[in-house]
Amino acid sequence: MNDIGLAGPSHPMAVENFFANFQGHNNNHLATEIQAAFLEHHSADDSLDGWSAKDEDSAMARPESPGLPDSGKDEDEDELEAEGEKHWEQPVIDDEPANPLEIPMEEDEQRALDDRTQAEEPLWNDPTIVPFPGAAGAPVKNEGRSNYDKYSDLIDGLNNPNVWWLFASKLEWEFTHWAKMRGPGSTAVTELLNIEEVQEKLGLSFTTSKQLNQIIDNRLPNRPTFKRHEIVVDGECYETYFCDVIECISALYSDPEFASIMTYAPKKLYVDDNTSTVRMFNELDSGRWWWRVQKTLEEQKPGATVIPLIISTDKTQLTDFRGKSAYPVYLTIGNIPKEVRRKPSRRAYILIGYLLACRLTHIKNKKTRRRAAANLFHACMRRLLAPIRGVGRHGMNLASGDGIVRRCHPILAAYVGDYLEQTLVACCKNFECPKCHVLPTDLGEPAVCKNQSSNEALKALTSIDREPAAYIESCKAVGLKPVYHSFWAELPFTNIFQSITPDNLHQLYQGMVKHVISWITSAFGEAEVDARFRRLPPNHNVRLFSNGISLLSRVTGQEHKDICLHLVRAVHALMDFVYITQYPSHTSTTLGYLDAALARFHANKNIFLEIGIRKSFKLPKLHLLMHYILSITLFGTTDNYDTAYSERLHIDLAKDTYCATNHKDEYAQMTTWLQHREKMQRHALFVQWRLSGHPVISTLKPPTIPRHLCIKIARLPSQKAVRINDIPSLYGAVDFRQALAEFILKTSNPNLTVHQIRALAPRYSIPFQTVPVFYKIKFWNEDTQGCEEAAKTLDCVHVHPAHKDSSNRKVSSRFDTVLIDKKDGKESGVAGYHVGQVQIIFSLNKCSRKAAIPSHIDMPSHLTYVEWFTPFGTADSNHQMHTIKRSFTPIGGSSGETARKQLASVINVSKICCSVHLILKFGHVAPRSWSSTDVLENCPAFLVNCFTDRHTYITVY
Repeated sequence: MNDIGLAGPSHPMAVENFFANFQGHNNNHLATEIQAAFLEHHSADDSLDGWSAKDEDSAMARPESPGLPDSGKDEDEDELEAEGEKHWEQPVIDDEPANPLEIPMEEDEQRALDDRTQAEEPLWNDPTIVPFPGAAGAPVKNEGRSNYDKYSDLIDGLNNPNVWWLFASKLEWEFTHWAKMRGPGSTAVTELLNIEEVQEKLGLSFTTSKQLNQIIDNRLPNRPTFKRHEIVVDGECYETYFCDVIECISALYSDPEFASIMTYAPKKLYVDDNTSTVRMFNELDSGRWWWRVQKTLEEQKPGATVIPLIISTDKTQLTDFRGKSAYPVYLTIGNIPKEVRRKPSRRAYILIGYLLACRLTHIKNKKTRRRAAANLFHACMRRLLAPIRGVGRHGMNLASGDGIVRRCHPILAAYVGDYLEQTLVACCKNFECPKCHVLPTDLGEPAVCKNQSSNEALKALTSIDREPAAYIESCKAVGLKPVYHSFWAELPFTNIFQSITPDNLHQLYQGMVKHVISWITSAFGEAEVDARFRRLPPNHNVRLFSNGISLLSRVTGQEHKDICLHLVRAVHALMDFVYITQYPSHTSTTLGYLDAALARFHANKNIFLEIGIRKSFKLPKLHLLMHYILSITLFGTTDNYDTAYSERLHIDLAKDTYCATNHKDEYAQMTTWLQHREKMQRHALFVQWRLSGHPVISTLKPPTIPRHLCIKIARLPSQKAVRINDIPSLYGAVDFRQALAEFILKTSNPNLTVHQIRALAPRYSIPFQTVPVFYKIKFWNEDTQGCEEAAKTLDCVHVHPAHKDSSNRKVSSRFDTVLIDKKDGKESGVAGYHVGQVQIIFSLNKCSRKAAIPSHIDMPSHLTYVEWFTPFGTADSNHQMHTIKRSFTPIGGSSGETARKQLASVINVSKICCSVHLILKFGHVAPRSWSSTDVLENCPAFLVNCFTDRHTYITVY
């Protein structure tokens, strides 16, 4: 059997070995044996409450996506979460680890892996840029005045030197900002101002919250305003709130905060200088869609500037008990770089309306109700987007944030939504593909199907003036539901079937990964799966499920992402697809790897049928994976249109907004509250601009992203002075004195050989007795292709002995494993890297350094003692993971026996690249005597987890 501890049958040979191992075993033990072959990791993302992993999307139950729950703990907290309850575990027959059969890669497989490493190297280099020829994005005129300049001129014209104007003072501005941005209700603000002498002593020009609102409404620069619209459905009147979409587009396009980073014309990127054959895709402007639309517009009238519209809709739950929901519509533009769009704090998305979230319960016939709901959605969207029909085709003059006017054409580029939103927009039925004509029976197969034709769909929809039966038949012939006037039918240059983009959140994490978790749990049984999850070692990037996963309810996308970090290689190909899909840049070559990963999954997925886990693979979300490559080539990489962004927006623009109301006629209050906040946010940026001395907008530098490894260790040690003699017992660094002596000798005498250093070290007397010790290393790590946000701690290594926390609770010892660059490791591939376990992090103070190291030699500020694992060898052929063991060195033993000890060294902390998670090779069953805190000492062999984050996936595969 292949890697019985972790590897699953992701390859036909794996299936053979998988079942061959069971000869001679009784059927009752079969499930336990299968269990041992599957378990490990993968990825997921936001909440999908109430859906069954075994049955694909139900047409009658829309998943709600509340915001990810806050754990309430600081991300840097050292202590592991204490187990809420200790679970009894059934004793197992086989409590000893097996020695699994490993199948090394064949030469051609290893060669393919090496080729992939070389093929991904261009992703780190600057590509060759081929701009669009002609006058694309050409200015019509240059006003030279940004919105900030115009507003500042207005203030200066009033001869008002107050930089905080229209507020009387800095104090009044800060009070107003607090009142509107920090959540106190209007009544609370008024009551505060009514306290005797508060208003006078603060010198405020208003005495009530109502007066403050009037100042904001009448005197601050306008933002797009919401207008109430009434819609009558079968005699019932409903209200919606929409903004003018042109005002919203203008607000984003002319925002001075984006002026220096905007893109106004498409381009082609190539990674090969000479032949220009290997194309790169990242931003939306590097895709084929923008180039094609630009070419069409230039043929009609040169000098156009395309504004690609990215629209997202998603119904979200506002309350847990009352069942109230909101249906927000979000808009952003593709001219803004994706790294800015993905950050809510940059406010690159704007809310343009709330659709009707009602259930139309007054319509008793279910079929009629569903038809009315679809027609209502399209009617609302049609009214909302009506203004862009003309200006999208003929253009309109808009000034960008730096005051340059261009002829702009706002055109719908991408529509972002989950599967139910996609079918609603595309006017197709559930369990059908919104992008092609695949048959329901072929949803689980890699069948090549004809794409939906926009021309055929428009022809069918325009036949609505004919008799109803003929209209229904025309729509049915092209795979559409007979919707009354779809909203996209009259939008210029729009192919809605192409515009529907992949959804990493719901299709991958809350879709296929969720299915995989269910399948593997069914194969192994909950008891063994939970037992293995409880025994996995801790890591900063991996969530520990100390009680297993079978008891989880209302599992969020983040929890599914954490669970999938542990699932094994039976679906290695699918997990490859999940991670390759999330590359922030792709080339024609890496898209080939994406296609190959999906093909491998289809070639091996029948194992789930053979062992009775699945009866079929008729899953729309599985079929939709076939359309990822086309969408990436059209609109850039998937982080341009991820539903995770709109899920996050629900918190600020729907849930928090609703909580600020009195829950009666809430939408009128919600829209007013949002407008006040937006005005305050924009005015805060304007005040900051004035305080910085009126810098020229076009010269502002865009935010930079560090592309180098940054290591941070606390300024003060966790333990000021730990005796060297106590380190072996407290930290498990049994050879610390020898290793430190070798390091000092090597640093002081760089010409000594390794043999000479080892011979001298036992006789070397260390000239100090204590060292300061640190418990944590933080990393701001260079992400794959340098595209990860640097605003948060991307990685962390925890190293501490057992101790008690501030509440006098016992905290187990923790010594993390790390990836160490021993010899010129590169961004991709394991060559030059070793795995080690950090036992202690320490430094030498000035006195110790002076006593041990000559003054002319540079000494690292922080050092660490690591215990080494064996070098990376050839990965397993089936699960493609590297097996490592602890590395030992022989020493002389008594009675002629050869003893050995753990190989360890003291190294510079800067050699550590990142933390690395090791997966246990359990054997037939997980030994119940192991625990999460001691498995690294008890388990004889490990697999290196390459699925903890994007950086690790690129480096360790």
